[in-house]
Amino acid sequence: MSKYTFVVFSGPTAGQEDEYNRWYNEQHLPDVLKVTGFVAAQRFRLQPGPNDAADAPAKYLALYEIETDDLQAAMADLSSRAGTPAMQMSPALNTSALSTMMGEAITERMLA
Repeated sequence: MSKYTFVVFSGPTAGQEDEYNRWYNEQHLPDVLKVTGFVAAQRFRLQPGPNDAADAPAKYLALYEIETDDLQAAMADLSSRAGTPAMQMSPALNTSALSTMMGEAITERMLA
């Protein structure tokens, strides 16, 4: 079975950061983990690096671990749920700050 990491950069609508974080942590992560192949999720608050703009629109990062032999089916399942009762979206999510990437594991995870 292939392993993937779905990387999501996002941020809140202005003035709605508390609601955005409540929705993401309490509703969105559990909803996404019901999608076929999604096995784990974790969120991060981004910290600017020395050359990054402090006012970047994406202030948060979510990493989703996916294990599947059919990535297209898993992503189609995710897309079909978005905006339905199975995965309600929040107006606190700033969609203009949203960007995603998919990574496929090419090595086993290493530990120090």
